[in-house]
Amino acid sequence: MSSTYSTNLAIELIGAGEQAGNWGSTTNTNLGTLIEQAISGYVTQAVATGTDTTITIPNGATGVARNMFIELTGTGGTNTNLIVPSNKKLYYIYNNTASGQVTVKVSGQTGVSVINGSKVTLVSNGTDIVVANNYVNTALTGVPTAPTASAGTNTTQIATTAFVQAAATPLATIANTLYPVGSIYTSTVSTNPASLFGVGTWVAFGAGRVLIGNGGGYSAGATGGSADAVVVSHTHTATVTDPGHFHTGVAGSGGTYYQRYGTGSGAAADGANTATATTGITVANSTSGVSGTNANLPPYVVVYMWNRTV
Repeated sequence: MSSTYSTNLAIELIGAGEQAGNWGSTTNTNLGTLIEQAISGYVTQAVATGTDTTITIPNGATGVARNMFIELTGTGGTNTNLIVPSNKKLYYIYNNTASGQVTVKVSGQTGVSVINGSKVTLVSNGTDIVVANNYVNTALTGVPTAPTASAGTNTTQIATTAFVQAAATPLATIANTLYPVGSIYTSTVSTNPASLFGVGTWVAFGAGRVLIGNGGGYSAGATGGSADAVVVSHTHTATVTDPGHFHTGVAGSGGTYYQRYGTGSGAAADGANTATATTGITVANSTSGVSGTNANLPPYVVVYMWNRTV
């Protein structure tokens, strides 16, 4: 009866009556080489960016895929795949490539992407490669660590504090970008922006004043205007009321009639100066409005304003 091979590790199974005189050699290969590879074997395997690298488990012979621990070298990245057989088997993968992820999978399947620098435990379930560990709902204690992804990584990988600190922009840098020297900061609270941003020297600015844009006859930094209303040059139209009046006259000698002016007892001839008199004529001029003090203001809301000087 001919030898056969185990389903997953391809260990040679000697048939009855077979290999007379060679049992020792075959057994040594099975136990001392093949099974040892499957239990504790450590091998390096080079991969190349954008290509498939296929490893196998040959029947009764050494093979890269039979090893427990496989360290990947070379270069990873998009479409870089390590193709393993569908044999049910555990793999411990270390992506030690120069850069980029490597996907470990069975040919034609999806597999698992192993990011650069990480070590993961994977298993072939007979169809494809899946993650062997499930840490969902596992409470972590102490100070657990994890690989720190390269800057700019945008995957579902866990972000370490080192990655976050490197990726986060310091508040002072943001403040320097948004509020360079000369900027105006407004707020409804009185806290000095230097306390908020940790950068710059800020002074209270524009107390009791509103801001207008530079141009149109106004220069930056100039001040002016008044909170009090002013009266511009204008003309009033007066209404004159004459209640009616008359002039008295006197008869002169020779039939001449003289018009009399004024209030004196003498008579003045036409063309002569008249005396000063008070008539019944009045001039009406109305007054309206309110005080102009603090009245020349638009609708407003008061806030705190700060100017960054340094």
